[in-house]
Amino acid sequence: MALRAQASPVASSPTVGSATLSLMAIEHKPVLAPELVDLLAPEPGQLAVDCTFGGGGHAGLVAAALGPAGTLVCIDRDPAAEARYEEFAATATCETRFLGADFAAGLRTLHGEGIRPDMVYMDLGMSSMQVDAWERGFSYSYDAPLDMRMDTRQQLSAADIVNEWPEARLAQALRRFGEERYAGGIAREIGRRRPLSTTSELVDAIKAGMPASARFGGGHPAKRTFQAIRIAVNGELDSLEDALPTAWGMLPIGGRLGAISFHSLEDRRVKQFLAERAKGCVCPPELPVCVCGREPEAEPLTRRADSDRDQLGGGPAPGCRARCPGRGGT
Repeated sequence: MALRAQASPVASSPTVGSATLSLMAIEHKPVLAPELVDLLAPEPGQLAVDCTFGGGGHAGLVAAALGPAGTLVCIDRDPAAEARYEEFAATATCETRFLGADFAAGLRTLHGEGIRPDMVYMDLGMSSMQVDAWERGFSYSYDAPLDMRMDTRQQLSAADIVNEWPEARLAQALRRFGEERYAGGIAREIGRRRPLSTTSELVDAIKAGMPASARFGGGHPAKRTFQAIRIAVNGELDSLEDALPTAWGMLPIGGRLGAISFHSLEDRRVKQFLAERAKGCVCPPELPVCVCGREPEAEPLTRRADSDRDQLGGGPAPGCRARCPGRGGT
């Protein structure tokens, strides 16, 4: 889904030590990059905000379209991304700036500076480069310390959650962030085996905490638990819910907001946020004329774009979605 905003007012609004960051020579293939750029439609001289710089794949295409008179602001909380940004900025075809922060905090900073970008976009979840840095513990395919921090400077890690959270709280997180049907059994097995220190130990506990029949088919049995713990470590859904209204409020009439989501938890929030802004009259249907005076803030531009996306070294995973709303119309 893509939306163009109307001219109506916006509604008011065990501890893991310091990890060694891998800068691996792996080709980065951004997900849905051509589709996202087509929806954003950047033009020379415009200002764009990349909320999740990562390996710079989307940024490179956007920068090329912005040209020498344009500006691209890049945000990423991962210290490894800042090193990749320096290489990107040296050859970028537009003016660039980097903010080392979670994208919700970065957007608040830009909003406080009065920045009015023509487009804001975000590629949600973790990047393939984070997965490939095996020592950071994002993947169930490598034996590594239980870490999963996108910002290695923060204190909370996967080891803290796995070893210190009460079983009831851990089970709740697995259900809420991983939609794991065997959350209770997995949490009990993790509690029984504590302390856990590696991803392999966690995978073994997950498998032991679910019925034997559930370990086969439907992808890797640890997929949902690893997703849930990663989201809890990094506060990903809270950041998304904070960032969406901030980004939308920064856009001028005609601006666009793009989001690529991997799983339904992210996509559901993006979709609901956009649908609310595309809503017009909310009067009861029995009224002959509108009395609420509500006008849509957005209008549909396109249907959503879909693709496959590799995650956690577990092979292609279906359901990656690009949605792009824009403010404008009059």
